[in-house]
Amino acid sequence: MRRQWSLKRVSVRLIDCRKTSEMVDSPNCQLLSENGLSGEADQHLYNEKKTRQWRLKRVSVRLIDCRKTSEMVDNPDCQLLSENGLSGEADQHLYNEKKSIYKTNLKKHKHTPTGNKPYGCDQCGKRFANSGHLVAHQRIHTGEKPYGCDQCGKRFADSGHLVAHHRIHTGEKPYGCDQCGKRFAYSGHLGRHQRIHTGEKPYGCNQCGKSFAQLGTLVAHQRIHTGEKPYGCDQCGKRFADSGTQVKHQRIHTGEKRYGCDQCGKRFADSGHLVTHQIIHTGEKPYGCDHCGKSFAQLRTLVAHQRIHTGEKPYGCDQCGKRFAKLGTLFTHQRIHKGEKPYGCDQCGKRFARSDTLVKHQRIHIGEKPYQSIKCIHKALLTTAVVK
Repeated sequence: MRRQWSLKRVSVRLIDCRKTSEMVDSPNCQLLSENGLSGEADQHLYNEKKTRQWRLKRVSVRLIDCRKTSEMVDNPDCQLLSENGLSGEADQHLYNEKKSIYKTNLKKHKHTPTGNKPYGCDQCGKRFANSGHLVAHQRIHTGEKPYGCDQCGKRFADSGHLVAHHRIHTGEKPYGCDQCGKRFAYSGHLGRHQRIHTGEKPYGCNQCGKSFAQLGTLVAHQRIHTGEKPYGCDQCGKRFADSGTQVKHQRIHTGEKRYGCDQCGKRFADSGHLVTHQIIHTGEKPYGCDHCGKSFAQLRTLVAHQRIHTGEKPYGCDQCGKRFAKLGTLFTHQRIHKGEKPYGCDQCGKRFARSDTLVKHQRIHIGEKPYQSIKCIHKALLTTAVVK
């Protein structure tokens, strides 16, 4: 019967070892072939890995279900390791050994019944097909982060996350878009980017049916329906559904305007406001309605306009049930229930729930009368006719 080794994953980096036989001939290492991986041998392997830097930089060797450790040590090709160091032939042999192990694991995987997940978490009950995945999952509960970055000290629960993190320091971007050539440090970022080209929106809202290209955008959108606002301003207490809006809001208090127009020099706190402003200089209106042909400078204005044709009103008041085509109109409506009146007249102090109502009110003070009634227009026409 095959002996299962107690240590399932041993990552060995073979860099600059003068004599591989030092490890093979070590008394502690004899425990590998005699008794399997005992605690003492496990500690010795750790010490050997720490103190001995072997020559081959990256060789991942999984030692699983080996009847006798001596099988690899006694292999004629492996003798090159102890006699001549890691030669090219020995390097090739290690590659072949690794390839053979992976083939064995692949065969086992193919014979595993679909949906078979024999390894279960004793804390949350979640099940896994692979024991290694269970071990990685359990770090969520324990908070263990065994992998640390040697440059900034940040720690990770998964070795793959550490490898990806290292790209921040190296600037490496191995994943490239085959359509536009843009490169990314993470495969996930590339996948999200490619949806720009394909137009794919796999994440759909189960309340209004709207679809999104990114899961995070869907999560933020769903807060419109739930009314959840988890992000709060620490200066005025105003709350927001997404962190990005909170960051933009805080610039009101700091007065920061990081985005500047290169034509007139006007500065803005929000990049979107800068883009909108620049259309004043170009006069561009790239977004056209396919129903009536009307064009708009902003995509969101077009989307809001199209609801006139479709009759869609996706935003509902959670107090009275009234529905609206625009989110801003819903916010203005909700001030009726809250009694909020943020717009004040600087001459008489009267306050209003809507900015346009304030503008109309201020005409009382300045005497402006831009609109004439039907009666006034009719009277003017009659007066003109009599004079003639």
